[in-house]
Amino acid sequence: MDLGLTGRVALVAGGSSGIGLACAKEFAAEGAHVAICGRDPDRLAAAERELAGVAKGRVSATAVDVTDTDAARRWVDRVAADLGAAHVLLVSGGSPPIGPATLFETADYRAAVDRVLLPAVGLALAALPHLRAAGWGRLLFVASETAAVPIAPLLLSGVTRAALVRFAQGLAVDVGRDGITVNVLAPGSVRTPPMERAAARLAGDDGDVEQQLAAMGHHSALGRLARPEEVAAVAAFLAGERASFVTAGVHLVDGGASATGPDLPHLTGVRKDTYA
Repeated sequence: MDLGLTGRVALVAGGSSGIGLACAKEFAAEGAHVAICGRDPDRLAAAERELAGVAKGRVSATAVDVTDTDAARRWVDRVAADLGAAHVLLVSGGSPPIGPATLFETADYRAAVDRVLLPAVGLALAALPHLRAAGWGRLLFVASETAAVPIAPLLLSGVTRAALVRFAQGLAVDVGRDGITVNVLAPGSVRTPPMERAAARLAGDDGDVEQQLAAMGHHSALGRLARPEEVAAVAAFLAGERASFVTAGVHLVDGGASATGPDLPHLTGVRKDTYA
């Protein structure tokens, strides 16, 4: 299937690892020129090599702290100048701390907004003039299943991702007639480097990391974690020409976890008349 990305210019913020890198590789394999940014120069260099291995167009990698609004805007403008345009912007990134609502102070909420919401807003606003000039654009925000499903222990994620959804939906209305679509991806648990590190900590020195990863994914309908490339495949479709009438959407990529309901171990294996 030709997604219509050949020759397009795609920017991926948070593209040095995990979902962001997988999305960048999909875009590159589809023929787009791809520019990624991140904070770690070593990861960026490794990611650039991976991209070069699949790319049909140009690739670049730049160290940028996207929480610095001016630095993020300069990156967007520089890529558009160097590659002649900007057509696709995908924003991926880290997650705020885990915990319930009462665990955090006001400063924690403010920090989560600064880390998750405002960089996405700033990058989108920086990219818009270039997308409008091109007369065609795709804005994609990688959020979390918490954008669509309340998960109490992931409160800060839910607060910031819900806000991101409202921003994306409002933006979609503003820019739709400029030929620009705006969509949010809401992945569930994905096997990314942070997830692997978390599994290693839980497993301890003598534990089974793969067993921990399997336990992390058991709650999806498919019984496993997602692979980054599975999320990236959805992103590539949304970035392409064939998704031209898809906008203002929140797209769950959670392996059916939202349909399985809450994880209630005390109900596992009980007879249907236990609570009758």
